[in-house]
Amino acid sequence: NYSPVVKTPKSTLTDEDAKEKLIDTLVAATAYLSSRKIGAIITIEKIDVLNAFIDKAVKLDALVTVELLKTIFFPNTALHDGAVIIRGNRIACAGAFYTPSDKPDIQSELGSRHRAAIGISEDSDAFTLVVSEETGRVSTTIGGTITQGISEEALRLSLENHILIQ
Repeated sequence: NYSPVVKTPKSTLTDEDAKEKLIDTLVAATAYLSSRKIGAIITIEKIDVLNAFIDKAVKLDALVTVELLKTIFFPNTALHDGAVIIRGNRIACAGAFYTPSDKPDIQSELGSRHRAAIGISEDSDAFTLVVSEETGRVSTTIGGTITQGISEEALRLSLENHILIQ
C-alpha cells in the first residue's frame, strides 16, 4: 500500500508568538470566507511531510495572510478549487488536490472539498479546515474524522491543539 506521505518533521513554527499570529490569521480568513460562502480547503502540515501533494500544486512559499487566502479562494480564479498547504507559517502551495475519501458512510450532502479533506486526513496526520461553498459552514478533519459546523471559538481551540511548535 503506497502512501505519498513521508514521515519526517519539516519546517514548523518555532515560537508561541508565531503560532498565535498564524491562528489569528487563519481564524480571520475562515470567518471572512465563511460569511461570504466562499469555498476553501486549508491543510496544515504536521509531522507527515506533504511534498507529494506540494510538488504537483502551484508552489508559493509565502507568508500566511488573510489577504492572500482571500485571493487564492476567490471564486472562478485559477487556484480556488484546490487546497492550500501550510508548512510552518508559510503557504507552501495552492491548488493541491487530494485523493477523496471513499468511506461509504460520508453524508451525501458533503461535496468534493469535504471528501478531499477527509481523504488527506486518512493518508496523513495533517489537520484540514474546510469552508462550504453552499452553506458557509466550517468543518475540520483529522485522523479520518470530520467535525462539521464548528464555531470560531472551536476552530481556534482546534488550531491551538493541532499547530505544532518545534
